[in-house]
Amino acid sequence: MANKVLRKIVKIDEELCNGCGACAMTCAEGAIQIVGGKARLISEKYCDGLGACLGECPQGAITIEERESEVFDPVAAEHHLEALKARSTEPLPCGCPSIQVTQFEPGACGRPEPAETRAAVPSMLRHWPVQLSLVPPVAPFLQDADLLVAADCVPFAYPRFHEHLLKGKAVVVGCPKLDDAEYYQKKLAQILHLSGVRSLTVVHIEVPCCFGLVHIVQQAIQESGREIPLRGVTVGVRGEIKSESAIELEQRVRA
Repeated sequence: MANKVLRKIVKIDEELCNGCGACAMTCAEGAIQIVGGKARLISEKYCDGLGACLGECPQGAITIEERESEVFDPVAAEHHLEALKARSTEPLPCGCPSIQVTQFEPGACGRPEPAETRAAVPSMLRHWPVQLSLVPPVAPFLQDADLLVAADCVPFAYPRFHEHLLKGKAVVVGCPKLDDAEYYQKKLAQILHLSGVRSLTVVHIEVPCCFGLVHIVQQAIQESGREIPLRGVTVGVRGEIKSESAIELEQRVRA
């Protein structure tokens, strides 16, 4: 039987939990997973008790309590994360590409292209999912990647999105106006911390609310504690590139 000590550790109220998975995404040790539609602490030794998951639960189902539990084992937690990375490529029962982690070569569909599409510009997409809230921080396509963070509207506005911006990059998308900006910031920071992303490009529409995506990325870099080259691209509402340039260090570490 494992030795137990009196220490702080998370407690999950399953009656309040709605299984949204926000806490599981935030837990850097992978100690929380969704099992049977509820968040569960899968092993006490994986939980550091620091409570990074607390603020992510919209239902208030997670608290920190002091009780006898296994000692936090950072080595075991690291091995557990590696196992999660290995399992992230396993197929899921649902056919929706947005909930199945998939990595592939651009244009590789496994069958001949229909004649009507052969003359079209080929897709540069290399993976699923792409929506930021659905992308696992340990997804294999994020490892040492050049990451494109795009506002939802950009691919609709900019006709050369695939060939000019997406080619050779992993991509995540989101809306800084309609989605939870604080959640996106923390999710991106976790991705940057765990994946070793080597460069970032953030692309948004020229309207002020969409520029919030740049701020989200800047704060995520700062929170991750890493130095990552950042490039910004602004697209006009009529689909033209308004500006494209590096964002210097002093611009991205502002409080």
